[in-house]
Amino acid sequence: MKIAKLTGLKHDGVKALHRGFAYVKLWLGASLPNRCLMCHQSVSLPSTGICVTCLDSGLYQQPVCLGCGRGLQIQSRYCGTCQSTEPLLVISPCSYHQGLGRWVGSIKYRAQFAGLPALSAALVARIHKLEAAGFIHRPQVLVPVPLHETRLKARGFNQAWIIADTLSKRLNIPIETHSLVRSLDTQSQAGLTGKQRRKNLKNAFNLDDYFPYQRIALIDDVVTTGTTAKEIASLFERRHIHVQVWCLARAEAPGLLD
Repeated sequence: MKIAKLTGLKHDGVKALHRGFAYVKLWLGASLPNRCLMCHQSVSLPSTGICVTCLDSGLYQQPVCLGCGRGLQIQSRYCGTCQSTEPLLVISPCSYHQGLGRWVGSIKYRAQFAGLPALSAALVARIHKLEAAGFIHRPQVLVPVPLHETRLKARGFNQAWIIADTLSKRLNIPIETHSLVRSLDTQSQAGLTGKQRRKNLKNAFNLDDYFPYQRIALIDDVVTTGTTAKEIASLFERRHIHVQVWCLARAEAPGLLD
């Protein structure tokens, strides 16, 4: 029996209930012994989930291109290849393939939120650094990648919304959750080729006619091929709205960090 039928709640009430479940899980995780997920040593408060040593070892150890994720000698916005096309900016503190990816994935697939505070703090630090250097400009609003209502009910939470909420509180930037809607319940992108991913997401999102912002940050947990981000960004860019993507980890193409 569906939650709405059990509770008598309307759609907005069900969404609020799902968010409540997610925060209960966060609270329960915070109440457990404060040990590092990676090395299992005690973590000194106020840090939680991942100790400073393990976190630092999993973050980028070199400058990376904000377009494709290629390793650079000196930090710049784009590598030589990306300068000619200026692709979507993707801001992430780490590679999904280098240690921390497992804990980013566990947020979505296992509802394991213990690593979220450390990972979001690392993303905030990365944002501040790039902003201070003039490589990015602060957005007016955060837009989490939406889930279809069916997927939201099945999972019980939208990890992109939870990440956006964490970033909003740290950076004092509002969240916009009503204008962008996932109108098609598409199959999971995992295991699909690039062509299949693009076909799978075609016309999957809708953007309201009224959107009163010029700069946004699209929030997600992981960026892999960037198909989802590009599909959504195209809706905003048609209206000359600048889009950058903020995520906890980036799964760049093999060999780019070698």
